[in-house]
Amino acid sequence: MTTTRSHLLRTRKTTVYSDARVIPFVIQREGEEAAPDNLRLTPIGGGRYRLRYADEDPRDRDLRGVLWARCGFGPVDDEGRPTGRPQWRMMHPLRQRGCMQTLRCQVCAGPARTPWGWIFLAGPNSVDPSGEPVLTNQPPVCPEHVRTAAELCPHLTAEPVVFLARSAPLYGVNGVGYGVRDGNVQVVERPDGPIPYGHPLMPTVLASQMVRRIGAFRLLSLAELCTELEHVA
Repeated sequence: MTTTRSHLLRTRKTTVYSDARVIPFVIQREGEEAAPDNLRLTPIGGGRYRLRYADEDPRDRDLRGVLWARCGFGPVDDEGRPTGRPQWRMMHPLRQRGCMQTLRCQVCAGPARTPWGWIFLAGPNSVDPSGEPVLTNQPPVCPEHVRTAAELCPHLTAEPVVFLARSAPLYGVNGVGYGVRDGNVQVVERPDGPIPYGHPLMPTVLASQMVRRIGAFRLLSLAELCTELEHVA
């Protein structure tokens, strides 16, 4: 892992702006409530179980086979964007998963990759740049929406930590573990942090957020990043 500060190469003109009217794509909207879970546990041998839905659909699992919490989808506008009053401190689990899985911008859902990698923002004390591994549940942002994300996202401040990552492999999920208690399928484990793919608990986890590991990266301030982006030629 590298954490050096460096200037970005100047290539083409990029506009960096803030628009208070924008609501990040990943934000959950009023009326997008948790769907009925219909959860079941199926024995898979050796005293182990696999969590599933009674009416499971292939879309209920991610590419690594982990089961995801269901959440309703509200109406969309003519451009296919969610509508409704934003629930600012909540991310819609499936929109978050989609943006993280494909590394798309959490604000506009467009491509987030830059010539230098991906831009990840972190709030104070939420990600330790010197830690190992460096993990995030926040999808990347595209250059055009860096300031917008910093100003609108509740977990950020006006001066977030900026990671310009050359790699960001999938790590795991945030979620809870299910088991049988008092004859009912219910939550029996609440891990303190992200659960890595391949963890023994994963077959009985219900995921709510996808997590990536920020690999080799440059560490910048928002001002440094925006200055460079504003002056690329």
